[in-house]
Amino acid sequence: MQYRKFTKDHLDVSLLGFGCMRFPVIDGDSSKIDEELSTEMLHYAIDHGVNYIDTAYNYHQGNSEIFVGKALKNGYREKVYLATKLPVWLVKTYEDFERLLDEQLEKMQVDHIDFYLLHSLYEKTWRNIEKLNIFKFIEEAKRKGKIKYIGFSFHDELPLFKEIVDAYPWDFCQIQLNYMDRQYQAGIEGLQYISEKSISLVIMEPIKGGKLASAPSDIEAIWDKSPQKRTPAEWALKWIYDFKEVSVVLSGMSTLEQVKQNITSTTNSIPMSLTENEHDLIDQVTALYNERTKVGCTSCEYCIPCPSNVAIPNIFSHYNNFYIYGTEENSMNMYEHFKKEGKDSTMCTECGACEQLCPQHLEIISLLKDANKALSR
Repeated sequence: MQYRKFTKDHLDVSLLGFGCMRFPVIDGDSSKIDEELSTEMLHYAIDHGVNYIDTAYNYHQGNSEIFVGKALKNGYREKVYLATKLPVWLVKTYEDFERLLDEQLEKMQVDHIDFYLLHSLYEKTWRNIEKLNIFKFIEEAKRKGKIKYIGFSFHDELPLFKEIVDAYPWDFCQIQLNYMDRQYQAGIEGLQYISEKSISLVIMEPIKGGKLASAPSDIEAIWDKSPQKRTPAEWALKWIYDFKEVSVVLSGMSTLEQVKQNITSTTNSIPMSLTENEHDLIDQVTALYNERTKVGCTSCEYCIPCPSNVAIPNIFSHYNNFYIYGTEENSMNMYEHFKKEGKDSTMCTECGACEQLCPQHLEIISLLKDANKALSR
């Protein structure tokens, strides 16, 4: 495992961080974590050097923090840095800050959180918590020993990102970045901006919600040009690892095999080690994918449960797969299954609740209509 320095205290954190939002589940229900398999995965990762564990209030429909707390018993808590996030969209009063933090500490059965993030900041949530004196709360929480380091995760445009960065002496921040999202939200320019401020950086969605973990034949043909053979997921991770500004790269792993592969991917992953030819191959893949993608959904599940029970992330996944990977038959069969369950796009009442919560700011209502046209038999 490779380690990089983190925060102004130069903590040694694993380059690979374990994102706890995509554990294996039971009966396809994201709220029902398969605890036996997930514990095996988490313990294997920690035993093999991963020491950055990242969860959040809303992951697995509220159950990720509870599971992580149980999984870190028997000495595992002492081996890792624990990160979780304040659900800022639930904050209505100043008192809510500490109430939610205390709830999280209780759910995870810990007395402090190492790395605490203001979760999914965008214009509306930032203005609200700024008005409610978020910085006073941060200082109080640190003074009480409930959190050690403070950061934020970001889902808006670059100008707001820079404003938030400049608003407080943050220890770290977390942004979405992968070779398909170079100019998206904070992007590479945001990465460079916080580096100038000596703020440590965590990367989320390095494989774009798993979208870059497999490759159709023409994409695979590009990867095959390299004498260094890697899986598509490893290429995506290597592209992120190459940035000297990056300290931790989060991966939401769903199988033990993914854990093993991602740990292996950190071997010799020192900054600026990819060759010019390797970067050129990645650029070719990026261009080809850009020609095909219909919806920039990362399956983060912020939009569910939908009030009308629409299976939004699953529909978009099959809609994209239809065009990117050529899975016409499978995608259309799955959409027929959603129809039988009353979870297809036609059930949308256009209430807009999903669009208010989407970190990617997708026009979900319109995109669901497009998906229905493409996937209906």
